[in-house]
Amino acid sequence: MTDQHDTDASTQGQEAGGDLFNTAAGWVLFAAGLGLGFSILSGKYFHGDDPQRPEQLGYVIEGVEEAGGDKPAEMTVAEALTLVSVEDGAKVFAKCSACHSIEAGGANGVGPNLHAIMGANVGAKPGFSYSSGMANHGGQWGWDEMDAWLKRPATYIEGTKMSFAGLSKIEDRAAVALYMNSEGSGLSLPEFTPVEEVASEEASADTAAVEEAETSQDDAEATSQATAEAEA
Repeated sequence: MTDQHDTDASTQGQEAGGDLFNTAAGWVLFAAGLGLGFSILSGKYFHGDDPQRPEQLGYVIEGVEEAGGDKPAEMTVAEALTLVSVEDGAKVFAKCSACHSIEAGGANGVGPNLHAIMGANVGAKPGFSYSSGMANHGGQWGWDEMDAWLKRPATYIEGTKMSFAGLSKIEDRAAVALYMNSEGSGLSLPEFTPVEEVASEEASADTAAVEEAETSQDDAEATSQATAEAEA
């Protein structure tokens, strides 16, 4: 009797344990399914699977490119010259004064005297020993040429002895060129047309072209009709 009783108790215990396990497993599966359901619903509601750009941005960081967009183009020398003054250039030129003089009749130093340098021939200042790269470069110091040189001398003229790393900001380069131009050169400033004016001129040109095409078409139709009437 004792063995039978023990066996029955053991069987009942196993069945109870199995029911408890099944119940726990059921709740776990239920919770997992509920979580998955909420995840799907929230993704649909918040467009998690289809992210969209909001109509109005909360905060825009200047200079950050939009996805897939082109890098904003650097302003031209002509535009930069409209934003700076000779005084600005004199301040930036202080970085150059350790190697260059700029007054009329100034002595050559580590670098040549830069009086009347704008518009002058490249590598042709009398009395200065230029590198072969500079001496053989040719051309003249125009606005674009000076901008390219001041941006990175070693890249613009290979083999130059000038160790200056360059000016990264186009406004600084334009200001220095403007200051040097005021010291014995007097080159005319390059013409700058704002983007808005360019767009307006292009729109006017497009309108004129459309009107001309319409006039030509009307004339052609009139000529064709007159020919047809004459033949009839």
